[in-house]
Amino acid sequence: MPQPRGLCIDISGVLHEDGEAVAGAREAVARVREASVSCRFLTNTSRKPSRAVLEQLRKLGFEATEEEVLTAPAAVARHLDARNLKPWLLVHPDIEVEFEPVPASDADAVVVCDAGERFDYRRLDEAFGLLMEGAPLLAVGMNRYFSKSDGLHLDAGPFIRALEYAAGIEATIIGKPGKAMFHEACDSMGLAPGDCLMVGDDVEADIGGAREAGLEAALVRTGKYQEADRDRAGELGAGVFDDISAVVSHWFSDEEKERPGWH
Repeated sequence: MPQPRGLCIDISGVLHEDGEAVAGAREAVARVREASVSCRFLTNTSRKPSRAVLEQLRKLGFEATEEEVLTAPAAVARHLDARNLKPWLLVHPDIEVEFEPVPASDADAVVVCDAGERFDYRRLDEAFGLLMEGAPLLAVGMNRYFSKSDGLHLDAGPFIRALEYAAGIEATIIGKPGKAMFHEACDSMGLAPGDCLMVGDDVEADIGGAREAGLEAALVRTGKYQEADRDRAGELGAGVFDDISAVVSHWFSDEEKERPGWH
């Protein structure tokens, strides 16, 4: 694609790893801004409220405004409000502030995010009961796992799949890889999806979701990237780059030369 008019950037694994900025990431984002290209920071992170995500970006040295940060839990909350749905939550306690939860007896929707230790039998069974009564299942994303310094850990996706299977339903995915979050990001920049590039470390949630939504995409070798993801990225029509610095150098090179960084 030609130089993108807008960048959608995943946060964890692309801009930082375990709370430390990825080498060269701050400079890469600054370079994009110098080119007067709009940015949106997209995350399925569901253990921090939107405000905390914004504050973390700023502490790490990334300039960002409230409107530039799109979190999946906040998107789910907007979805609920627009439809006057009352949620029963299976989420991490730190993000309950994003919602207006109700007891199971009053709920008409089930919301599942990365709940960590709350993914126990009792709560999963309670969610199952509501789904069998007809409540819709809303989820932040289908991420299979996330990366920490001690390795990979289960994310919300496997638990969502279990509830779908048990109740014979299909979840509405509001975060990545669902189209809604990508389109919301593009709309907020006043751009068509085809004019935007998604940069991510998750080949399915970031890259597959972006391509399905009509965006171009670039997979980086940081964060949760696995070598087996390279072939999948190729199938999706996405390039694979060492990191976000390589992505930015590829599209925002100051010299007329072969673009670096593509693998």
